[in-house]
Amino acid sequence: MTFDKLGLNKEILEAVKSKGYKTATAIQSGSIPVILEGRDVLGGAQTGTGKTAAFALPILNNLNNDTGKYKNPRALVLTPTRELAAQVGESFTHYGKNLTLRSTTVFGGVKINPQIATFKNGTDILVATPGRLLDHINQGTVKLNQIQVLVLDEADRMLDMGFIRDIKKIISKLPKERQNLLFSATYGKEIRGLAEDLLKNPVSIEVTKRNSAAENVKQLVYNVEKGQKRALLQHLIEQESWYQVLVFVRTKHGANRLAKALGKEGVPSAAIHGDKSQGARTRALNDFKKGDLQALIATDVAARGIHLDNLSHVVNFELPQVAEDYVHRIGRTGRAGKSGTAISLVSHEENSQLKKIEKMLKRNIENAVAKGFKPPKTDKSKNQKVPDPFKYNPKAGNKKNGGNFNRKYKK
Repeated sequence: MTFDKLGLNKEILEAVKSKGYKTATAIQSGSIPVILEGRDVLGGAQTGTGKTAAFALPILNNLNNDTGKYKNPRALVLTPTRELAAQVGESFTHYGKNLTLRSTTVFGGVKINPQIATFKNGTDILVATPGRLLDHINQGTVKLNQIQVLVLDEADRMLDMGFIRDIKKIISKLPKERQNLLFSATYGKEIRGLAEDLLKNPVSIEVTKRNSAAENVKQLVYNVEKGQKRALLQHLIEQESWYQVLVFVRTKHGANRLAKALGKEGVPSAAIHGDKSQGARTRALNDFKKGDLQALIATDVAARGIHLDNLSHVVNFELPQVAEDYVHRIGRTGRAGKSGTAISLVSHEENSQLKKIEKMLKRNIENAVAKGFKPPKTDKSKNQKVPDPFKYNPKAGNKKNGGNFNRKYKK
């Protein structure tokens, strides 16, 4: 369905057209008319399906049609991470560029005073992370008494990150009469409970199977010894000529070490995680978007704001501890209907976790073998230490043992 058939006003349609979009995605064509009517929505959609526009466009349309005078925010969008908040805020700014509506984005990790100054000037749409919004509420710098619509974006991730109490505190500050929109890629017990408490006679719009990956993402498993993971990752990057890859690890320390090791092997890399300053995270993400980095090493939390339409490969260097996180991770590729590949490097110790993921997906993930890959030779003695998968090994990728790497990164 084309956007001009969805009931949006001319100014918004012009902004959509300037982005090059003509045909609405399934989540957009399903959500926009319902949200325009003021109904509550429970949306099930993977990242990359156009979910942000699915709620941003009708919210802008409805607020623009309301000719009343308001000083405080009328729409509130809560997101789990700073990066996602920034990207959602950018979407509202672009789609509303032909309107007089004002939008503000607030999150932690940056100074609070400029945000306070913005509130004093008035805003119509507020995009925020729960923690920083509570800071403003506690300081009395923002009032939520005029909120007409609440959006919980990537609600499952917010609950996974322990924001349920913060969310409930924020909701208690909102008018009881309002529209509620909840979007989630997975549906666990907590999400179902939140939806039952929050939504009133919602319209359920589900464009992908619950707790499943997008069909256009090819999933592969490489069985590998824990100590050979980095060598295999580098082999795949070079042999398969990957332009860029997003690599997931479990810990911040692991992200730093892997980025450093890959960098020494000639693969431009950077780590992104919660301990990095907002400025450092933004720079790394921008460098990755520009193509200055070939590999971005991320923890689950930091990667939630990474939305790249042309990212072809995602690698699980380590499987996630929570099975549902697997769906979120591989949803970084195969966006906007394009094909993508999600690869998991699985050691013997992770087999039980792999089984949990396959049980959730209700399918077995295809096994693959890396052509030409010969793991570095190791000492078979009883006193042998397990190789560190994150550590730089100058012998791991030379031609003699099968690596045959081309260390020059070409964009």
